[in-house]
Amino acid sequence: MLDHQGPVLIEGPVEIVLEDGTVARSDRFVVAVCTCRRSRSYPWCDTSHRAHRRKTSAPGKGSCP
Repeated sequence: MLDHQGPVLIEGPVEIVLEDGTVARSDRFVVAVCTCRRSRSYPWCDTSHRAHRRKTSAPGKGSCP
């Protein structure tokens, strides 16, 4: 089980066999593979995971009055 919040970077070219048996291919030098399944271009990461992160700032710090 992966324990991080972002994509996995893999040196390309890459072929990934999806659960339904289809094959996703990329000829890029480095490929960002989605691990959260929020990407609209799954299995490739489109940074959709960023919109769902919770802010963890301490109360009173970094906020305007």
